[in-house]
Amino acid sequence: MSVALVGTNESLTIELDEDGYLRHLHDWTPIVAQQLAAQQQLTLNEEHWAVINSIRQFYQQYQRSPTTRVLLKYLAQQLGADKASSIYVMSLFGDGTPAKTVARIAGLPKPTNCI
Repeated sequence: MSVALVGTNESLTIELDEDGYLRHLHDWTPIVAQQLAAQQQLTLNEEHWAVINSIRQFYQQYQRSPTTRVLLKYLAQQLGADKASSIYVMSLFGDGTPAKTVARIAGLPKPTNCI
C-alpha cells in the first residue's frame, strides 16, 4: 500500500504497511503527515501539531510508540492536563484508538498492545 503526495512540487509515493503506517520512518515529513491526515478527512492545526510533536518526542526518547494510556500521561506532562484526556485527543483525531491514529499521522510504528 502507498500514499501519493498530492499538491507538492515533487511526485513522491510513500510506502505504507497493511495498517496504513509508514514502512520507513525516515519518509515522514510534515507534508506526509498532512497527507495521512487528509486520508482521514482531517486538516491539521496547531492543536494537532502539539500532539504530533509530543508523540514524536516520546518516540525519540523511548524508541517506541506509546499506548493510549501512556500517551495521555505524557501529554499531561508536556501540554497540560486539559490536553491529556482521551476525549480531547479523539476530538482532534477522530474516534478509535487515539494512540494508533496519532502514531500513524506522526509517522511512527503502531503502538504495541494496540489491536
